[in-house]
Amino acid sequence: MSALRACNNLRNSLRRVPRLARHISDSVDVESNDGPSVGDHVPRNFEDWSALQLRRAEVGTLIDIFSDYGSNRRQENAFRLRDSVRRPVANATVSSLLAAGAHLGHATSRMNPNFMPYAYGVRANSTVIDLDHTVPLLRRAANLVRAVAFEGGQILFIGTRPDLRKIVKTAAGRIGKQGYYISDRWIPGTLTNSSELFTPAVANEVEVRPDLVILLNPLSNITCIRECALTHIPTIGIIDSDADPRVVMYPIPANDESPQTAEIIAGILSIAGREGLALQMEDEVRVDEAIHQERDEEFWDALEREEHDPDILEEDAAEQRYEEEHGAELPIGRFDH
Repeated sequence: MSALRACNNLRNSLRRVPRLARHISDSVDVESNDGPSVGDHVPRNFEDWSALQLRRAEVGTLIDIFSDYGSNRRQENAFRLRDSVRRPVANATVSSLLAAGAHLGHATSRMNPNFMPYAYGVRANSTVIDLDHTVPLLRRAANLVRAVAFEGGQILFIGTRPDLRKIVKTAAGRIGKQGYYISDRWIPGTLTNSSELFTPAVANEVEVRPDLVILLNPLSNITCIRECALTHIPTIGIIDSDADPRVVMYPIPANDESPQTAEIIAGILSIAGREGLALQMEDEVRVDEAIHQERDEEFWDALEREEHDPDILEEDAAEQRYEEEHGAELPIGRFDH
C-alpha cells in the first residue's frame, strides 16, 4: 500500500508540474538581467516583493519534486578546478585526471623511447598518455607514502616552478611535522655534501635526509634525483612523454606541465600521508592501552595473592606498589569485604 500511495503522490505532483511551470513562465521574467522582477516590472512595493517570494517558493518546489529523479547538482556543490588544492580527491580516477589534462603529452618528435609502454597513441602530432597505466601507478605511490608516514618517515615535496609553490606547500602542510617542501630551487650538495652545507655539527645532530622525495617537475631537478640515488632515497615523480621513466624509482606517467594535474597528484599523495599518520596514532593508542591493561591485570593478580596468603604481614604492600607504578591511589571498592 505504501508503494501505491507513493506512486499516486508522484502522479499528482507530475500533473501539477506543467500548470506550475506555465504559471511561472508567464509571471516571472527569468531572462531579465536588471534584477528580480514580477511580470513586466521591477518590484517596488511590499505586494510585488511578496509575489516574487511566492514565485521563488514555487520554483523551489518544482526543483524539489524532480530532485529525487535526476541530478541535484547546484552551484554551491559543483566541483571546480580551483578546489583541487583546498579540497583534493582522495582516490585516483581516470575521469578526474582526464579533466585535468593529465593525458596530454609532448610532440611525438620529443617522445622518449622508454616511455612507449605508457603511451596510448598519437593525436595531432602529440603523444596521448594512457591513463589506465597512470591510475594504478598513482595508487602504488599513494600506498608507499602511506607506509612511510606510518613508520614516522620524513616526506619531501619538490616543485620549483612558480605555479607549483602553493601546491607543494599545501601538500606538505597536510602531513604535518613529517612533511617538508622545496619551492625555490634545489641546492646541489644538500644530500651528498650536507656536512659542508649545514656545518658538521648540524649535519650530525639533525636528520637532514628525507625518507621519501616527491618531485612534481623532475626534469628541472635532475640533480636532486641523482643525489637521492646516491643516498638510496626513494623518489616519486610525474613523468611526461619526453622523460625516461627510469629516472625515478616510482614513476607516475602524466602531464608535468599542467598545474591541475600536479594538484590532483600532490593532493592524493598528501592525503595518503595523512592517513598514514592517523593509522600510526591509532596503533600507538592501541599499544598503550594493551600495556596498561597488562599492568593492571598483573597488579590485581598480585593483590589477590596477597590477600589470600596468610604469611604476608604487610597489608598495604600492593597499595604502595600501585601508587609507585601508576602515580595514583588504589581505587576503593575493588576488594572490599
